[in-house]
Amino acid sequence: MANELHKFLFDGLPVRGMIVRLDDAWTEILARRRANEDTGAWPPPVAELLGEMAAAGALMQSNIKFNGALVMQIYGDGPVKVAVAEVQHDLALRVTAKVVGDVGIDARLADMVNTGGGGRCAITLDPKDKRPGQQAYQGVVPLRGPHGESLDKLSDVLEHYMRQSEQLDTKMVLAADATVAAGILIQRLPHEGGANIEGAAKDVDEGEMKEHFNRIATLASSITPAELLELDVETILRRLFWQEKMLRFEPQTPRFACTCSRERVASMIRGLGREEAESILSEREAIDVGCDFCGQHYRFDAVDAARIFTAPGDQPPVSSAVQ
Repeated sequence: MANELHKFLFDGLPVRGMIVRLDDAWTEILARRRANEDTGAWPPPVAELLGEMAAAGALMQSNIKFNGALVMQIYGDGPVKVAVAEVQHDLALRVTAKVVGDVGIDARLADMVNTGGGGRCAITLDPKDKRPGQQAYQGVVPLRGPHGESLDKLSDVLEHYMRQSEQLDTKMVLAADATVAAGILIQRLPHEGGANIEGAAKDVDEGEMKEHFNRIATLASSITPAELLELDVETILRRLFWQEKMLRFEPQTPRFACTCSRERVASMIRGLGREEAESILSEREAIDVGCDFCGQHYRFDAVDAARIFTAPGDQPPVSSAVQ
C-alpha cells in the first residue's frame, strides 16, 4: 500500500492538475477510530465524507505555497455537527467528526450537515509561525450552489468555493471507501500567470483557453468513483489524458500524523484555570483528555495538575528514579 500525490501541467495551456491516493494513511485513521473505546467507528457515510475531505485537503494544500495548516471544516444543523480535515504543509494529515444523531446508511452530504439549510464549508489557512497580530485566513461558503440549490457532493462544494473565493475554474472528483481515499483536481490558471511551458498559450484567446479547460475537466469528470479507488495513478492518468502532453513533477507522500501532545493538553488545562481544574479533580481521580483525531489519551492526576499551575522555577526536581 502507498500514499502518493502527483502534480502535473498541461503543456502549452494554463491548466494544472494533481491526483492523490491515500492507502495506509487512510486505513490507519479508520483503524485508530475503531480501536477508540470512547467512540467506535464512524458510520460509513461519515467515514466516506472524511476520506473525501482528507483527499481534497491534500490536493488543496499541495496547490498553494504556504507554511502552515490547511483546515477544512464542514458544519451545519444535521446529525454531523462538524467534520474536520487538517493538512500540514508537509502533507501530514488528520481528520475527525462530531456525530450527535443517527446517520442513515445512504445519507448524503445534505442529510448529514445541511438538513435545515444552515450548512457551511470553511477553509482556514493557519500560518505555522504567525507574526505579531497576524490572523489566520478563512473563507466560508454555504452548502448551496450559485442558484441556491443544495449541494450533495463535497466536490461540488469545493468547486463552488474555489470559484467564489479564489476566482479559479476547478474540477474535482473525490471518492473514499473502507480502504482508499482518492481524488483528482484540475484547475485553470490565470492567463497572465504564464503557467504554460512553451509559451504557446500566449497566442490563444480567452475563449480558446476556456475551451481547453472545459475539455480537460470533462475528461477528468469521466472517471467513476470505483475507478478512482481501484486503479493505480499511472493507469488513471494514461486513460484520462493519453492525448495530452503533460509535464510531471516528483511525487509527494501524504501521511497520517497527529499534532496532539501532552504539552498541548497541559496548555489547554492551564487555559481552564486552576479553579476549574481543581473542581474537575474534586469529582474524579484525574483529568482524562482524549484526542478526537488519533484517540491518544492524556491523564493528569492532582500532582500533574499542580505542576501545570506552578512556575517552572518553583517546581521540585524530578528524581532519576521516576524520570
